[in-house]
Amino acid sequence: MRTARAARADLRTRQVLRAAARLMGREGADAVSMQAIADEAGVSVGLIYKYFGNKQDLVLAITVQVLDDVAMSVPAAVDRAGDDAVLALAAGFRAYCETIDEHRHAAVLTYRESKTLGADGQSELKRREVATMKPLVGAVRRGIDAGLFTAVDAELMTYDLVMLAHAWALKHWYFERSFDLEAYVTHQTAIVLGGLIVPERRADYPALLRPSAAPHTTGGR
Repeated sequence: MRTARAARADLRTRQVLRAAARLMGREGADAVSMQAIADEAGVSVGLIYKYFGNKQDLVLAITVQVLDDVAMSVPAAVDRAGDDAVLALAAGFRAYCETIDEHRHAAVLTYRESKTLGADGQSELKRREVATMKPLVGAVRRGIDAGLFTAVDAELMTYDLVMLAHAWALKHWYFERSFDLEAYVTHQTAIVLGGLIVPERRADYPALLRPSAAPHTTGGR
């Protein structure tokens, strides 16, 4: 019984957070009332206040949810890819992009509103974001040690990948004219790995380095 109640509470919380992310991401947190969020989520405003004291609590919870989902999806993808650092990095980057795609509104909201969270909230988000990078940093370092990657700064390389993943949400209005998610991930992976893999090993990864020439998509130009 307790497990069922917890599952329902988690479902309601996610429902509220998704609704809040949609509205706040589109209109800004200050312009959105708790009642509007309740209406969007299809719940009572009292239910929202049961879990969240104010809109800043909502913004923090939305951002933490994204980072928690990344913290689950990326290491799982890296582990499934096995020992090959190239495949592991490509799989981790794909998982990061897919998770950001699932939370596009939340990602936009995070960039727009995280400065309103105060020092403690911002410190918490920074700590969690650094933790999400570790599997990708590890894959880059393994690739360097194995002679697959050029000797780059692993953390800087990882931040580049993270920013590319976030760019799918932040500039989705632009990218969606020419790319769907699959094409975006495939082509960005090819660009990154093309500069990262040492020349003598590039022939080992044709599927990753030579995607289909036409970056196609959902809407056309």
